[in-house]
Amino acid sequence: MELSVMTVVFTVMNLLLFLDTPVQCEKPSAVKVGAVLTFDSVIGRGAKIAMEMAVEDINSDPKILNGTQLEVIMEDSSCSVFMGLIKAFQVIEKEVVAIVGPQSSAIARLVSHVADGLQIPMISYAATDPTLSSVQFPYFLRSSPSDSNQMAAIADVIGLYGWKEIIAVFEDNDYGRNGVTALGDALSKNRGKIAYKAAFTPGASKSDIDNLLVEMNLMESRVFVVHVNPDTGLNIFSVAKRLGMMSKSYVWITTDWLASLLDSTDTIDPQTADLLQGVISLRHHTPDSDLKTRFTSRWGKIKNKETSKFNSFALYAYDSVWLVARALDTFFNGGGNVSFSDDPNLQDIKGSALHLTSLRIFNEGPKLLQILTSTNFTGVTGQIQYDSDKNLIHPAFDILNIGGTGSRRIGYWSNHSGLSIVPPETLYSRPSNLSNRDQRLYSVLWPGETTVKPRGWVFPNNGKPLRIAVPYRITYPDVVTRDKGSLGARGYCIDVFEAAVLLLPYPVPHVYVMYGDGKRNPSFGNLVNDVAANKYDAGVGDLTITTNRTRIVDFTQPFMESGLVVVAPVKEVKSKPWSFLMPFTWQMWAVTGSFFLFVGTVVWILEHRTNTEFRGSPRQQLVTVFWFSFSTMFFAHRENTVSALGRLVLILWLFVVLIINSSYTASLTSILTVQQLTSRIQGIDTLIAGTEPIGIQDGSFAYNYLVNELNIAESRLRVLKTQDEYVRALQQGPSNGGVAAVVDELPYVELFLASTKCQFSIVGREFTKSGWGFAFQRDSPLAVDLSTAILQLSENGELQRIHDKWLSRNGCSVQTNPIDDNRLSLKSFWGLFLICGIACFLALVVFFCRVCWQFSRYSTHGEPHNVEAPEPTTPSRRTLRTPSFKDLMVFVDKKEADIKEAIRRKSGEHSKRHPSQVLDRPSS
Repeated sequence: MELSVMTVVFTVMNLLLFLDTPVQCEKPSAVKVGAVLTFDSVIGRGAKIAMEMAVEDINSDPKILNGTQLEVIMEDSSCSVFMGLIKAFQVIEKEVVAIVGPQSSAIARLVSHVADGLQIPMISYAATDPTLSSVQFPYFLRSSPSDSNQMAAIADVIGLYGWKEIIAVFEDNDYGRNGVTALGDALSKNRGKIAYKAAFTPGASKSDIDNLLVEMNLMESRVFVVHVNPDTGLNIFSVAKRLGMMSKSYVWITTDWLASLLDSTDTIDPQTADLLQGVISLRHHTPDSDLKTRFTSRWGKIKNKETSKFNSFALYAYDSVWLVARALDTFFNGGGNVSFSDDPNLQDIKGSALHLTSLRIFNEGPKLLQILTSTNFTGVTGQIQYDSDKNLIHPAFDILNIGGTGSRRIGYWSNHSGLSIVPPETLYSRPSNLSNRDQRLYSVLWPGETTVKPRGWVFPNNGKPLRIAVPYRITYPDVVTRDKGSLGARGYCIDVFEAAVLLLPYPVPHVYVMYGDGKRNPSFGNLVNDVAANKYDAGVGDLTITTNRTRIVDFTQPFMESGLVVVAPVKEVKSKPWSFLMPFTWQMWAVTGSFFLFVGTVVWILEHRTNTEFRGSPRQQLVTVFWFSFSTMFFAHRENTVSALGRLVLILWLFVVLIINSSYTASLTSILTVQQLTSRIQGIDTLIAGTEPIGIQDGSFAYNYLVNELNIAESRLRVLKTQDEYVRALQQGPSNGGVAAVVDELPYVELFLASTKCQFSIVGREFTKSGWGFAFQRDSPLAVDLSTAILQLSENGELQRIHDKWLSRNGCSVQTNPIDDNRLSLKSFWGLFLICGIACFLALVVFFCRVCWQFSRYSTHGEPHNVEAPEPTTPSRRTLRTPSFKDLMVFVDKKEADIKEAIRRKSGEHSKRHPSQVLDRPSS
């Protein structure tokens, strides 16, 4: 019994050990991969051959799938979404582990739903619809760049040449619509936009395309982006050639379909080449390599092939098969096993012949998908590696220019470096650089065989003139207002606009629409808003360019400088008895007087010991200091200076006095001879600090500026509708229901002052800087061209002539000139005073150093101050007393000649007392 129990335990343990040991599954002898494509198509013909080549290369390579044959089951979708879906079902029921394709984006979208449910990875080489994302379709991968990358490249080309609006031509299907949507998103990053989306149904007749292109030709934009199927795309250019739309001023840009079509043939047919002259096209960039060279060589050796040459999609199809093979090799080497299971949700309905149960779930699909997205290898198209969003990490395109009988590469585009003339693979090792200033392409031969960049737009030839809003002004009608003539408007602004339009190289039909009811000035802000809202094509008038307005419309170059000023009542300033004090501020008077005394004192100190004219009794010396100080103002001092330091200080001071005298004379002359006007309002600062009413022109932007920018209460603002109201309000003043001042733009104020014979005046300075311009909708090319025309008018003098015709008046030359503003302050002269002060200080330092040195010598050799003290045990000697400050002052007061004589005399006596010291001195 015990033996039986032990036997059972031993058996169970062996069984557990066996179950715990990894089991190495056998590789299958063959593995199936499906492919759905259109055999008879530009892309399909090359892709079919490329996949067959890939299968042959993989099965003959012992390093890949060693012992397992790769079998690709291809089905023809016949360029039909319905047949593509049916063929996909037929492939799936054969238990394929992956699907290469489908070729069509529309078929790929439908099949992706099925593949997600059955966990079968899909690797498409031609379904470039950007909405086929890994978020919505987790089992969908792309081995070629998405159309979002291609549209970003086209947007950069358009931005490089400065075009803002384009017309998109596309097939009205998922591939076309979603691609054009991506183009619109890319253009918006550079403030570009799609002006018109010209869609046509797949398989449209030439007459339908003809009607579409005729409609496009009536529009403003001349930049066309064509995103269609390569099998039917040439029909567009055939019609465009016949309509004369392949001539100068036109720009044609195509997506990769055109390059795919041209690359599939040995040479471009002369008739086809004639249709495409000047077209810019994109092509997938596949770097040159040994793999690509060998592929090209093998392709040339294939006999009886349906296409003589291959395009980039054939290369991507080749790499797609290799990607699946490498992933399967990793899958099998990791112990993976191919198995399928039934989906309980798929049951054949009684009497149904659909056989839904034949669609089985690939159990190891998630693992194979993970391996596919992490695979990294170099194929014939370059590096195959996916980012976290399951997109290729380095999408790149060649930029081609069709000319002659072939194409010429004018540059490259990549998501790493943007547009460049250097192959993108050489730049991947450097930091990413998408700066606009580094974007570059080689020269382009445009349609019409010209190298001059087309403007990209023309005035629309649709018979609709520009609707231009013109403010119906009541005040200042000479600026702009209604007219009964043919134009319907007149004034300075109208003449400037008409003159600028005449300088344009193309006609601009336009009609003026009066904006306002004619009873009061319209709101200029509302006019600009209506232009931005597309109610009008443009706004012409005295439209002030402000920051908020530039955010919604485009303005031309200013044709009139402007800015806000303050106008107030003024009165004449009459001369006063104390007018002679007005040239200087009180600080200036105080400092000037102090310096007169300071310099006089310094000169007295420097001259006192050497100049007898600066000596005498204390009272006499004090009078001398004051007399000398102030007599220098008139250069009438009678005292001579003899010391070098005194002369240096006096020269500098006389220079300062000369400057002060000249400035005083000029300022006093101005005050006494020029008419002076004054106002209690000194400028905008006075108005901000006060509480009195302020007048504003009706409709002016100044209202919002004062409220929003200067925080002036709205209750203080009074809207004035006519010039008579201006006069009345200013004359009445704030105490009688009027205003303290009027805030308006300088051009209006100049007209107002001239019409009132200078009863009022501008006070303070212009406190804003702006100008008048013409308003257009955002990104309107007319704004740019008219700006150039306005500059030409300014350069040739025509702008000034128009100004003199309408706005020239006998202006008021006299403005308020507050006395305080004309006074000379210390700020203008502190440099002179500083120089003079430093010179005086240095002179005093040198003087006192010299005095101290003389005093030390005088104390040593001068009069002894000692007391005899008999010492019986030691020789007799003198005890010297330490000199005091009083001794120093007494010394300073002595004449320098007496001091020198005393030092010389005492020095001789000292030598007689101590002859040995004299003998011991070395001879000099």
